[in-house]
Amino acid sequence: MQKKHFVFAAAVLLCLAVVFSAGCVDNGTSGDKVEILYVVPGNMPQLLDSGAVDAAITWQPFVAGIEEAKIGKVISYSEDLPPEGKWEGHTCCVFGANSNALANPEVAADLTALMILGNEYITDNPAKSADLIADWLFAKGDLTYGSVSVNSVDVMKASIPTISFSGEVTDAWIKSNEDFVQSQRDLGLVSGKLANTNSEDTKELLFDFSAYDAAQDILESGKFLDPKTSVKEIAIGYLPSDHDGPLFVLIKDWKFFKDNYNTYLKPVSEKVGKIDKAELYVNGKKVCDVKLIEGSAGPNLMTLLQQNQIQYAVAGTPPFVSAIDKASSAVDIKILAPIMMNGSGLLAADDAPADDWDSFIAWVKERSAEGKPVVIADPQLGSIQDVQLKAALDSAGIGYSTKSA
Repeated sequence: MQKKHFVFAAAVLLCLAVVFSAGCVDNGTSGDKVEILYVVPGNMPQLLDSGAVDAAITWQPFVAGIEEAKIGKVISYSEDLPPEGKWEGHTCCVFGANSNALANPEVAADLTALMILGNEYITDNPAKSADLIADWLFAKGDLTYGSVSVNSVDVMKASIPTISFSGEVTDAWIKSNEDFVQSQRDLGLVSGKLANTNSEDTKELLFDFSAYDAAQDILESGKFLDPKTSVKEIAIGYLPSDHDGPLFVLIKDWKFFKDNYNTYLKPVSEKVGKIDKAELYVNGKKVCDVKLIEGSAGPNLMTLLQQNQIQYAVAGTPPFVSAIDKASSAVDIKILAPIMMNGSGLLAADDAPADDWDSFIAWVKERSAEGKPVVIADPQLGSIQDVQLKAALDSAGIGYSTKSA
């Protein structure tokens, strides 16, 4: 079969330059080892295809895209990585807001309820959701791999079933967030407000569940809350990932939510691709204008929240934790509810002699004995994927060195 090649903005030579110019940090473990290369996920397919890396851990839809392109194969999805049972339902992306948004509690509750309904929509309609999310992210265009194209809807159809779309706050999910904060302390990445907090203080700093609790009442009663204070405009930040799918389906299939709940986000102009302007209707009445702001990365959205350029954001847990830990702004940031869990995976090159975790570790040991350590691409120091990869390697007695630009 002809191998399909990802086309990304960064060239292979630039990727290789990053590899060879990177600094190296060793975790000090002797014996079997791998090399971890910190690299942006968009470059991972190119690196895998060129042989510059042997494996990669990343989030969807990169996992599905790499598999669809026959560049790599899934060794383990994130929730199944060792230690056994540790990562099931792990935190990933969340819905959050700043203190200015929470000053209007009815709108915050209505939006949180809509996000929960967006999750339910994806769970109940995975095929249609794949189409809508591919529309938002890729205008339903093909993803090009060299001379071969792969349908973006097919990539979404492969990706969505591996993501747990849920807005339910559970004790396990809260514990997952606390465990992640501890991992950041261990790495020295959390050194401010969250550096020495106990469980209750950590929860107090990270979360505000008032909007979630009100949203649960809304969904039980079927009656959304009319705002007590008028709002002219709100802005919601998001990232271009299918992890943010609940927001996309709410807007792309707004008529469904109008017909079923009479509360909805209506695009100002319906079109193929991304929507940047919408209107929030609550109980059939327009409440405010809504701007949809695509962020370049999670930290970018946190800055916009602190500057009140956006009032709500869908982003990963790590940037929320980092921003809350280091916050010096008068504008507070809080996590309101989960948007999804799981949604990442460890892949090996398509021709690697490994198909699951046990065979992957056997391959790692074989390569280490040959003096050619397996190189694993990793999104970022302290990312959820980075923490999971290192925990899995530790559980197998595998050491690692790290490289970063």
